[in-house]
Amino acid sequence: MTSAANIERLEREGRHLEPARTGDPDLGPFRLLPGTWANKPGLPGRGWNMIALPFTPPDGAGGPPFRLLVNQYNEELKFQLVDKAVPNRGIEIGAIKGDQTLVAIDYEQAIAQAVADDFPQSGLAGRPDLPIHHEPGLLLNLLDGVEQGGPRIARLATIPHGDAVLALGDFQITPGAPAIPAVNSLPIGVSQDLNSPYLAAYKHFHDNPFLNLFDPTDPTALLTAANQGVNIIQTTVLEFDSTVERAGISNIPFIVKQANASEMKATFFLQEIGEPDGSTRLRLQYVQVVQLDFFPRRDGGPGRIKWPHVSINTMEKVSDDVDTGSYAKMPG
Repeated sequence: MTSAANIERLEREGRHLEPARTGDPDLGPFRLLPGTWANKPGLPGRGWNMIALPFTPPDGAGGPPFRLLVNQYNEELKFQLVDKAVPNRGIEIGAIKGDQTLVAIDYEQAIAQAVADDFPQSGLAGRPDLPIHHEPGLLLNLLDGVEQGGPRIARLATIPHGDAVLALGDFQITPGAPAIPAVNSLPIGVSQDLNSPYLAAYKHFHDNPFLNLFDPTDPTALLTAANQGVNIIQTTVLEFDSTVERAGISNIPFIVKQANASEMKATFFLQEIGEPDGSTRLRLQYVQVVQLDFFPRRDGGPGRIKWPHVSINTMEKVSDDVDTGSYAKMPG
């Protein structure tokens, strides 16, 4: 947590915008993020994505009415501007401070697929270099006014499909490499037996991994493999969850009706890596799972089947430089 003295300093300075700076202590767990992270040139094609999509098979083809799309992708993730001493106004009650002070850092994520495939094959997987995701957003460092055990960080994300996400969470700093969690990538609300005909698309890519590397039934295995033989000195783990109290996702009506994005959980692993010459470099890994709800459940449960949309990546920091355009002092 940021010290009371530093919070008082920020309040005296008043709210203002400034270019993001690596190592800025006011950013707390986000202090190493400013600048640009990317797959190219050092780690091309380390991004992997899987998503089930409603799909009507050709006449006579049979099979369930969805296809499983997998992508290999390249990403650029920029952290450019910091909004400091953001005030949330409240009422002081006894020893409880009435106002809350935040520090926010903006980000912009852009992803383009390198190659894609789907099963059953639809002809819709798309060309190389096809943009498949764009997301501007903010990460919030909650400096004070945090309830006991409550979230200390937050993520605000907006997606051009028509989704707005508030995910709350926490962070921890641990020595060495992170323990990458396994995730359940099979649909929830159906039998998870891979030999079930309903899961034929998942079994197809399990038996024939995409590009001989990516198995959608074990999507985080490639993150663990990328850490083998790497001298990871320290890892900052950032966790965000839209399912906790007061968090959530809002979607435009079409998405709610057709394939509702109902939940998002994401874990980022910000790694400091030691080099033989004694220097350090920075690397960022993440796993994100968005649940898409469509088709009635087949297990008798309420609601619709939840289809995990899983994205993973391993990037490196390619620049500390930022380009924020114009910025100015703002009144608190």
